Amino acid sequence: MKPKLRVLILCTANSARSQMGEGLLRTLSQNQIDVYSAGTTPSQVNPYAVLAMADVGIDIRNHTSKSLNQFMHQEFDYVITVCDNAAETCPVFPGPAKRIHWSFPDPAAVEGSHEEKLAAFVRVRDAIEEQFRLWLAETNF
Repeated sequence: MKPKLRVLILCTANSARSQMGEGLLRTLSQNQIDVYSAGTTPSQVNPYAVLAMADVGIDIRNHTSKSLNQFMHQEFDYVITVCDNAAETCPVFPGPAKRIHWSFPDPAAVEGSHEEKLAAFVRVRDAIEEQFRLWLAETNF
């Protein structure tokens, strides 16, 4: 039996996109990939990310925001950045891992009503899910 792939998903605050990505990839791979997420300036998991994920049956309520530094001496097969490179400085991770960058807008930057904010998170969640589905198909996982 081959070892599980190890994937680290990075964004700036590890509060929304990377957290949703962690939950989505773990679910889409049926827990067959070891998935972690982190950020360069961790804060707390955004409640709208929790709501958007609960909407598709994925519970990330117990996720915590983690610092990239926690993972610096670990090896990963893939490091995937999910920040908006037009608006942010994406984290850099050293080491031999294959690097992938997918640019997603920060849903936490959206202002407006509760419904408008949640809709922004749902849009980004759906875009991340689509990207992971394509990636899993391309990698023949």
